[in-house]
Amino acid sequence: MKWSLPLTVEVGGKAYKINADYRDVLDIISRIEDKTTDELIKGYVCLALFYPDFDEMPEWAYQEAIDQMFWFISCGEEQDDTKGPKLIDWEQDYMLIVSDINKVAGHDVRSDSFCHWWTFISYFMGIEEGQLSSVVSIREKLRKGKKLEKWEREYYKKNRSKVDFKRKYTPEEEEFIKQITGR
Repeated sequence: MKWSLPLTVEVGGKAYKINADYRDVLDIISRIEDKTTDELIKGYVCLALFYPDFDEMPEWAYQEAIDQMFWFISCGEEQDDTKGPKLIDWEQDYMLIVSDINKVAGHDVRSDSFCHWWTFISYFMGIEEGQLSSVVSIREKLRKGKKLEKWEREYYKKNRSKVDFKRKYTPEEEEFIKQITGR
């Protein structure tokens, strides 16, 4: 299986088609990271996005379906349960990621009608030096309280909005901010 690009996964002894395009998976990841949505609703939405025939899946198979979805998202690699610090935000870092992935791929992957998630991640893993690696390096140093090099300080000063993670507000917080600021 390691040398192939799966378009189905087995759940409850049956092969189910999956939406394997990188855009579909990034949409699922975005929804998983959404702190404003109820976990149960989030689970159903993610399963429905991942499995085109989710409505045909028996309810008793949902846990296995979730496990298979995460197996696919992790490119078939075993994941340990230790969660490291967040250094990349797929939405915020979008332009940096796209730029560097396109460099690795040799073309603009957004113009592809289909790019398998595992292929997209292999491009991502091939990213070498560039803006994304600079931003990630600065984030890591700031997180650890390490001193930035002169060029890093200058970059951070000019590109703080790229380096600092943007705060995401819940709908209730957004409403409160609107009331306070009049926006």
